[in-house]
Amino acid sequence: MPSNWQPPRLPARYIAIEGPIGVGKTTLARALAREMGARLILEDIGSNPFLPRFYKDPDSHAFPAQLYFLLTRFKQQRDLAQQELFAQRTVADYLFAKDRIFATLNLSPDELALYEQVFKLVGASMAKPDLVIYLSARLAVLVERLRRRNWDFERHISLEYLERVAGAYRDFFFYYEDTPLLVVDRIATSATCAAALRPPSASTVTVAIWPTLTLPISDSLSGTTSW
Repeated sequence: MPSNWQPPRLPARYIAIEGPIGVGKTTLARALAREMGARLILEDIGSNPFLPRFYKDPDSHAFPAQLYFLLTRFKQQRDLAQQELFAQRTVADYLFAKDRIFATLNLSPDELALYEQVFKLVGASMAKPDLVIYLSARLAVLVERLRRRNWDFERHISLEYLERVAGAYRDFFFYYEDTPLLVVDRIATSATCAAALRPPSASTVTVAIWPTLTLPISDSLSGTTSW
């Protein structure tokens, strides 16, 4: 990498954080919102009444759990758009489009076909972030974080399912081109950065540093943020 390399500066008024279960999305979202003085939008996972049942019996409860998430996320995003809150600096701990990751992973073919019809109806009007930050991590890191936060319904998550979720996220973001994308390695320790542009719609920046993260995101967040 050239010694004079500089990370691209991205205008990011609306930032969405994504990554597999337990990777630290909400932790990073809170830190960025605090640093930027931005509005914080958090996903209310615990309110889904079907989620604990899904982890105990996925075949019986995958569809209602997924539909609940889809419609809840749609309502939250729609309400924000109607109030023009995305015109303010905003950090969210989820990307609306990620809903399809879990739908594809968990639903039967017939359920997925019905889900896709609903997704097309509600997804077309969703605001897209100026930047998506994708957090990746090894399976052992995810398992340890789930163990430490110790949520009751997550005790039923199997290692095999967690591995499938992490793989589905990798596949999704490998082909993701909807917005600029910042890929952060959750376990790396060096400050080595590598940038690659994906024409024409998205840029991908890989940053290998955690928990001290140098983010090339606008003038208010350039520099180092720690949590």
